[in-house]
Formats: sequence, C-alpha cells, structure tokens
Amino acid sequence: MPAPLRARSRRITGPAAGPIGAGPSLLQPDRFAPAKRRQLSAPGLRTFLAIADRWGWTEAERLLALGSPGRSTYFGWVAKARDGQDLTLPADVLLRISAVLGIHKALMVLFGSEPAGLEWLTGPHDGPSFGGQPPMALVTNGTMDGPMLVRRYLDAARGGVFGPPGPIDEASPPYGDDDIVIL
Repeated sequence: MPAPLRARSRRITGPAAGPIGAGPSLLQPDRFAPAKRRQLSAPGLRTFLAIADRWGWTEAERLLALGSPGRSTYFGWVAKARDGQDLTLPADVLLRISAVLGIHKALMVLFGSEPAGLEWLTGPHDGPSFGGQPPMALVTNGTMDGPMLVRRYLDAARGGVFGPPGPIDEASPPYGDDDIVIL
C-alpha cells in the first residue's frame, strides 16, 4: 500500500509573494487607500485629458471613458486637477484612466508615431476581439471591459504574442503544407 499523500508546504518568495511570504505583495491592501488615490488622481486625470485632447474626444466620449460620471462631477474633477487642488477619484475611474494611459503608451511603442497609432485605433479592425469595429469604439463604450480589452490586446502585441499587421506580413507568402516539418 502506498504511503499516504502529504501536502507539501513551501514558503512563497519573490515579488508576487503576499503577506505570508517573505517578499512584498503586488496586491498590497493599501493599493486603493484614499491617500494613494489622492496621490494619483490629479496627475492621472491631467494626463488623461491631454490624451483625450490629442485623440480629439468629445465631452461625451470623455465621460463614457471615465464611466459616465455626472457632468458637474466631471467638471469639478477637471477644475481641481488643473488648479492643483486635492482630488481623490474613485478606484474604478483610476483604473479606466490607467487603461487609457496604457493604450497610449502601447500605441507609441508599437507604431512609433501618434498619427500611425491613432490610425490603428480609429480604423476598423477585423480581430476577433473587435468584431470589425474600431478599437476606439471599445475604449469609449462606457464599460470597464472595453478599454481593458484594447489595452490587453496591445500589451500582448507589445509582448510579442502577435503584432499588428504590417508591410512584412503583406509581402510574405502564406505557409503551405510543404513548409511544415515534423521532426
């Protein structure tokens, strides 16, 4: 009869370790504490507004991207951010801002210029994630999933999982049966 199975315990270490491990946690409990949100809110919103200006967003698109706050709430946030006053945005608004900032950064990395990145963002896309829509439609659709999907898509492209089609793809012939070699 085999020996009974015992659970093996091991200490988790490294950057992803939580409070029970030796290293710092990536998901620190104070991550969304008011003091941390206050520190990030005004600079984050100012950067969001600069990107929205560059992308030519209307007021309605800005409100949708931020989760549809009331107009007076939005303009109060903007006034405080621009005047350097204390501002504490809700965590979900900061996550939406983070998604837009990540999309902007990824476009610059992948395309090297803002016009080329904006062309990709506003043109129709046949990827299964987009259903023929421009990715911008997802960024401004009012849901949290829309901008996060576009950000994850671009982050995967930045990481080499795949890339936006370019001239090299158009010039390369497709693989055929004879190109597949099994060793």
